[in-house]
Amino acid sequence: MTKTDLRAAMARPALILLTVCLAAAAMPLTFTGPAVALPAIGRALGGSPIALNWVTNAFMLTFGSSLMAAGALADAYGRKRVFLIGVGAFAILSMALSAAPDILWFDLGRAAQGVAAAAAFSGGMAALAQEFDGPARIRAFSIVGTSFGVGLAFGPVASGLMIDAFGWRSIFGLVVALAVLSFLLGTRFLKESRDPNAAGLDGRGALSFTAALALFTYGVLLAPERGWTDPGVASLLTGAMVMFVAFGAIERRVPRPMLDLTLFRYPRFVGVQLLAAAPAYAFVVLLILLPVRFIGIEGLSEIVAGRLMIALSAPLLILPIAAGLLTRWFAPATICGVGLLVSALGLFWLSRMPIGGDVLRLIAPMALIGIGIALPWGLMDGLAVSVVPRERAGMATGIFSTTRVAGEGVALAVVSAVLSALTAGHLAGTGAPANTSQAAQRLVTGNLASAAEALPRIGGTVLVRAYDDAFAMLLLMLCAVTIVTAIVVFVFLGYEAEAATERPDEADEPLCPS
Repeated sequence: MTKTDLRAAMARPALILLTVCLAAAAMPLTFTGPAVALPAIGRALGGSPIALNWVTNAFMLTFGSSLMAAGALADAYGRKRVFLIGVGAFAILSMALSAAPDILWFDLGRAAQGVAAAAAFSGGMAALAQEFDGPARIRAFSIVGTSFGVGLAFGPVASGLMIDAFGWRSIFGLVVALAVLSFLLGTRFLKESRDPNAAGLDGRGALSFTAALALFTYGVLLAPERGWTDPGVASLLTGAMVMFVAFGAIERRVPRPMLDLTLFRYPRFVGVQLLAAAPAYAFVVLLILLPVRFIGIEGLSEIVAGRLMIALSAPLLILPIAAGLLTRWFAPATICGVGLLVSALGLFWLSRMPIGGDVLRLIAPMALIGIGIALPWGLMDGLAVSVVPRERAGMATGIFSTTRVAGEGVALAVVSAVLSALTAGHLAGTGAPANTSQAAQRLVTGNLASAAEALPRIGGTVLVRAYDDAFAMLLLMLCAVTIVTAIVVFVFLGYEAEAATERPDEADEPLCPS
């Protein structure tokens, strides 16, 4: 081997990691960008509050529900192939979204974009798991987590700057650039790999799981407008329950299931799934709710709102890698549990910050939330892969990522519905007319002017105060849930020694001594 070939061989793993990191950085941009642009999108494309909620939920729903199927396809038909198809389609669909003529086409494009993102993510993460082993794999996944942090940290401010300079349609330009570069590097440096024992796509499982999530999300989004006892809402939620039961029955009968339900017998695996869901309601929902509050309710510009959001997401630039280093001295259970408790403290602090005060006072509690979530963020993917055989890495990343992303979509739908209900309740307490739910939904999407039109006898000050009280109560609820999750995750992840004993033939090198 010549020196040139040797250098190329040494550089190749780094370039593969860069390929996946570029795709990973592009995905949160498509999550935070539309959140900052939501008021502008509503003004340009119109649409009801439910249609505007689907701007985010359509992407999260299809992304989350497609991850396990994409992981299975990656294992069966090739990780490189699935990654390139996904990232290529992701770039094309991002360009198409910038030309959407109305809210319906925009929402449909967001749903298709979520499917493409799932293929890119599952294929890329499974390819990384084949390329790196042991501690190197942990570091690689930590770096990918940091790449997500880059997208989350700079997405809001970059989107704000582009919206201010070129309009909201320009927010997809950076996404396309990152996806195209990732595609070109992946074509050149990724090696094809697959699981020789893979059984292909579990079609019935994929359809039943997607249907369950779609019915549940739609039902939750309709509930604030129609009420939880409405026959249509009840039918959607019942249908979701039936589909979830059907999915479980299907997965028990399939020889090589998309979701291996037997893994849930291991406490550490369950702990990893709970950890995956924790950032959804302790962090991710704020990436959507806070820009809407800053721009739509408090009247800040997109640029100022984007700069404020850096306080929330900037810790993800550094702390995921730092958390990986901390595993030399502390168990992952300790790091993750403490991180969630820190995040809960930040949520409580933020609930004490009323609308209309000095916005700079929001920086400290937002940073505390980000610090708390960043600690487990860099450990989660490595923990997920460590509980299954290496050749089923696609399934592992699919299950974990499905839990995380589907949890984010469900959490966003539930939290939006709860915020709308709380706001409507506070409006009703002011003596407002009976149609407070319509005004509340418009407030939740950041359309203060439209909410005032729905309740013309109620002044803007009363509307803002009702929203403020509801937002504070919501934060306290999220704080309580995060504390409970921290305790459960700490206990379940403490079963590392037991997991290693029960699955000695399948576990990778442990992250650290128990």
